[in-house]
Amino acid sequence: MSGQSNVRQASLADIPVVAPLFDRYRMFYGQASNVEGAAAYLQARTEQGESVILMAVAQEGEQVAGFVQLYPSFSSISMRSTWILNDLYVDEAFRQRGVARQLMEAARVYAEQTGAKGLGLSTAKDNYTAQRLYESLGYERDEAFLHYSYQIKN
Repeated sequence: MSGQSNVRQASLADIPVVAPLFDRYRMFYGQASNVEGAAAYLQARTEQGESVILMAVAQEGEQVAGFVQLYPSFSSISMRSTWILNDLYVDEAFRQRGVARQLMEAARVYAEQTGAKGLGLSTAKDNYTAQRLYESLGYERDEAFLHYSYQIKN
C-alpha cells in the first residue's frame, strides 16, 4: 500500500466512517470504546459548526486512513480567529506513510483559507514522535506562557 491519501473536509455523511477512528483515538487515551457515542459526538459538533474534521482517504480502497479535528477559537489580542488542533489520529495500517504530515498540512491550509491567525495544539511531554513532526512543520514550542487547566469532577 502506498501512503498517498486524499485529504478533504468530512461531511455529515462521513461521520459513520470517521467515528470508528475517533473511537480508537479515544481508546488510545484510556477511554472505553463507544463507537455509537463517538458518532453522536462528531455529528453534534459538525451539525452545530463547533468543529471541522479533515479526513485522509487512502487512494487504494477508499479506506479512511486518519483524521484531524479542529475547534474554532479566538485571539483577543490580535482580534482574529484561530484554530485549536485538538485531535490527530492515523490508523495503525497507515502509520509511517506521511498521512499525519498530510493532515497537518491540510489543517494549515484550512487555517490560512479561513483567515485565521494560526493553529494551536498540545501534546504529551513524552510524545517525541509528534513533537518532531510538529517542529518539522514549523510549529514552535511555547516558552513564554504556562498553560493551566481546571478539570471538573463529575
